[in-house]
Amino acid sequence: MPTTHYHDAYEILYLVSGELYYFIEDRTYQIVGGVILFINVYDLHRLVNVHNTKYERVTLLFKREFLHDLFVDSSLPPGVLSCFQSETNTIKLNGPDQIFIENLFSKMIHEDTQKPPGYDVYRKLLLMELLIFIQRKNLSGHHEHLVQPNRTHKKISQITHFINGNFTKPLSLEYMADKFSISSSHLSRTFKDTTGFTFIEYVNNTRLKAARSLLQDSTLTVSEIAEHTGFGNLTHFGRVFKAMTGTSPLKYRKQYLANGEFNSPQN
Repeated sequence: MPTTHYHDAYEILYLVSGELYYFIEDRTYQIVGGVILFINVYDLHRLVNVHNTKYERVTLLFKREFLHDLFVDSSLPPGVLSCFQSETNTIKLNGPDQIFIENLFSKMIHEDTQKPPGYDVYRKLLLMELLIFIQRKNLSGHHEHLVQPNRTHKKISQITHFINGNFTKPLSLEYMADKFSISSSHLSRTFKDTTGFTFIEYVNNTRLKAARSLLQDSTLTVSEIAEHTGFGNLTHFGRVFKAMTGTSPLKYRKQYLANGEFNSPQN
């Protein structure tokens, strides 16, 4: 998985076996075999496997438009994507449900790789079956909050939550360490172990997400966007933006406006 990772698609991850940590926005999840994890569009996330343990997973990404032609007016059934806005982000499945889900994923993989007649429609029907299954599980209360209760992880969660709400301000490792009563060296090491990002990577990516949105949807100048998103000056903004996207902020905006959309490299 790339060092920095978010995308314009919904993601469903199912851990078949093993144990992992997943960092999503400002939370760390400890997941084990039989857990389904839901990641919303543009949520910053990272798989964290500090000890390089073996695991098996299935990852499914899809865009909302993929399902549109199943319905006359292109609108999905109410609540079918609610799992991506849930505060828990996870469902722990029992044995029979694990077998059902693994069979469903096996069918999806078969349709995608073999492409038998009608595979495109059947893939969509299988995805709808999965989403309805998940919706029913959520409504029946068969989910559990899997945020790691470790005190260190709670501290990092507090710090990332603060960054998400204050990224427009000057933020340094030393400032955050002092604010949250932790040494700079310990914060630096623990932040990377817990989230998979260095402190500055996380801050820059949080700012970058906001900058991309403003480049697409506002009339602010590039210089104003640099200031509004906490980068401080245009030179620093341009350098970080190009390093992470492969293009300059101005070119990004021009390409977006020219195409109506912009499919940039995943970061």
